[in-house]
Amino acid sequence: MTFSPKDFKGSFPALITPFRSGEVDEAAFRKLVNWQIEQGSNGLVPCGTTGESPTLSHTEHMRVVEMCVEEANGRVPVIAGAGSNSTREAIELTKFAKSVGADAVLSVTGYYNKPSQEGLYRHYAAIADAVDMPIIVYNIPGRAVVEVSVETMGRLSKLANVVGVKDATNNLARPLRERQICGPDFVQLSGEDGTAISYVANGGQGCISVTANCAPAQCAALHRHLMAGDYKAALALQLKLMPLHDAMFCEPSPAPAKYAVSLLGRATDEVRLPMMAATEAARTRVKLAMTALGLIG
Repeated sequence: MTFSPKDFKGSFPALITPFRSGEVDEAAFRKLVNWQIEQGSNGLVPCGTTGESPTLSHTEHMRVVEMCVEEANGRVPVIAGAGSNSTREAIELTKFAKSVGADAVLSVTGYYNKPSQEGLYRHYAAIADAVDMPIIVYNIPGRAVVEVSVETMGRLSKLANVVGVKDATNNLARPLRERQICGPDFVQLSGEDGTAISYVANGGQGCISVTANCAPAQCAALHRHLMAGDYKAALALQLKLMPLHDAMFCEPSPAPAKYAVSLLGRATDEVRLPMMAATEAARTRVKLAMTALGLIG
């Protein structure tokens, strides 16, 4: 099945990349993809921040995207991480994502370089000119240092291939302002689990979620409630999920998420330097939150 930007709604887990003895655990990743779909996730995002893309080689990165598309097999959309602070590199990763059948790419801003707003615009314009596929702008100033302004997002939305944003600014006025300047068809996905309800209420379509790595059914149910307009049920579920959302970021991500997935027996909690595995304090917090939700005994 071919998906279009109108299908980019609901709960999209920002998938971890499982490792075993220093290498990508392909078998665990394939099983994780299938489990996510079985649990009701509306789409998949491999090779984002949670997927430790900065520490994947190009060969590994491409392999993970390829496996995700293969296992999804047209059942849900795949938005492949394909960003870089090098425009040339981002173009090559985007070309690859298209070649293996990804439905869109998630393209991060120019971290470390600190480009101007004009530089950011030209970065995305160059990718859009080079590859004919949907691009989701990944606006995450907390990690990238630079932030795409609302005005620049408006300019970007006029480019045919730039179809939406993953908004990790934690600024709940942005979806309102961007809806005004980008129009009703521009896809707005929250990058913050804890504010997903408010973001959707202000015009968003869903969330690219860290928590969905270990609670996919619950995160998918939250967004089903939101899509049905049942904010009372969504709020009741979000209140239960909030301790787990907080636990996912009690230490640098994705260490807590990987530990959570390891508690489910679906992957190891191994991360790559400079990331560190979750400490005992973080593990205790994750366990308590997962136990309260009935995810583990």
